[in-house]
Amino acid sequence: MKIPFGRSIIPLLAVLGFGAVAFAADAPKGNVGLSSSNPTVVDLDSEFAQTAGLELRMRVLTIAPGGHIGIHSHKGRPSVVYFIQGTDTVTRDDGTSHTFHPGDTTAEPGTTVHWHVNNGKDNVVFVAVDVLKKETPK
Repeated sequence: MKIPFGRSIIPLLAVLGFGAVAFAADAPKGNVGLSSSNPTVVDLDSEFAQTAGLELRMRVLTIAPGGHIGIHSHKGRPSVVYFIQGTDTVTRDDGTSHTFHPGDTTAEPGTTVHWHVNNGKDNVVFVAVDVLKKETPK
């Protein structure tokens, strides 16, 4: 029996013990149970000639149990993260995932597209530091 490649193979992989694969189309689109501290920001205009128009930002993000950060891109906003509390499962748009625990770190270059899910009983708390273009005052 020939099985066409694609989503129809997922139930077969699950039966064979390969587990489920997440797809970007199945990712949550918004944020649920997410809170953020006020950001601490360094204006990089005067730091280096190459960083004019950019800022360095640090925030503490919290995801409540059962909450998530919907699918998003880091294009133009590379980031490094330090996990403080909880268990955070991060899934990329290619279907791969990784679970982070307190003390773990990760780097997210501009090519990253992913989402976060807190399936645990405790808040997920992490520090995110990123570089981004300054917003134009309105």
